[in-house]
Amino acid sequence: DLSSGINAEWPLRPGENAVTKDKHSVLLGDIGAKGQDIVYKYATDSSLNIKKYGESLYDNIVLLCPSVNAFGNGISTADFTEFVDNGGNLVIAASKDVGDPIRELAAEVGIELDDEGTSVIDHMNYDSADEGYHNLIVGKGFAAPSIITGPNPKPVLFRGVGMAADPDNSLVIDILHASSTAYSHAPDKDILEYPLAIGNNVLLVSGMQARNNARVVVFGSIEMLSDEFYGRKISIHGSETVASGNRDFVSNVLSWSFRLSGNLRYSGVKHNKVGEAPQDEAYRITDDVEYSITIEEALNGKWVPFKANDVQLEFVRIDPFVRATLKPDTSGNFRVSLCCYANKFT
Repeated sequence: DLSSGINAEWPLRPGENAVTKDKHSVLLGDIGAKGQDIVYKYATDSSLNIKKYGESLYDNIVLLCPSVNAFGNGISTADFTEFVDNGGNLVIAASKDVGDPIRELAAEVGIELDDEGTSVIDHMNYDSADEGYHNLIVGKGFAAPSIITGPNPKPVLFRGVGMAADPDNSLVIDILHASSTAYSHAPDKDILEYPLAIGNNVLLVSGMQARNNARVVVFGSIEMLSDEFYGRKISIHGSETVASGNRDFVSNVLSWSFRLSGNLRYSGVKHNKVGEAPQDEAYRITDDVEYSITIEEALNGKWVPFKANDVQLEFVRIDPFVRATLKPDTSGNFRVSLCCYANKFT
């Protein structure tokens, strides 16, 4: 099934069956509305392929197949990691029934999924519609910048597997974590050993931006992407009922993962002694230096001036020993004047 779009950003979407597609029709519509041409493939399709003649066939891949045991046509975890290494963006949906391929793929980007059959449990922050296991939880621990989550995200419904970040991987991003009273475990079994993670260390949605700028996002719950959860109401212990924030939150995270937001470029780098023309020569101690750079952000398919007040410049020998915040103007130009080798670190 191939639906046409308006540009060359193609996310391949391997799903488990037609039911998966039906249950996520709003999600698919939102992706199409972002200007994405969508190619649908079953995860076990014998013709499944993500590259041809050594080149990636797609810019983005979304995996809605948490319990798949093996991908079709011999596609392996290594093929997906190579896709990311080549600059492709990857979105992965997991669940409590997560299979080994999805688990291995998440591990490749520094994210450990808990064992099959486990769920995130929270005896204090579960939705009123929970069936007794307290694993239909309300997520409010938005940790990532608003460029990922969207401004002022609303609470979301989550029912799925917990994750933990590899402490040695500094590229992993905590996008949404559980509350301090949550833990990850099989809801119908006694706790005989320490869980994979507890409290705020339980990740519900996590991401990674590679050094080549490729982006990966892992949702611990495929249900949180579903039409059902998009349309649900949230109420904790009989509190006031509010609409779930799932749709807006997921849409914003996907925009970031597809590099439709939070994507920057720079130009016009200049530096010189104060009052002199730009030059590339070395500076001496106590020289007063001016530095400027133009930064733009991609928004809705257009490059516009980047707005921020925390862009910094560092002078580095072995360690940074001068750090200064650049002052922006309305055109995306950032500028700072400073003493080149001041004896202070700010």
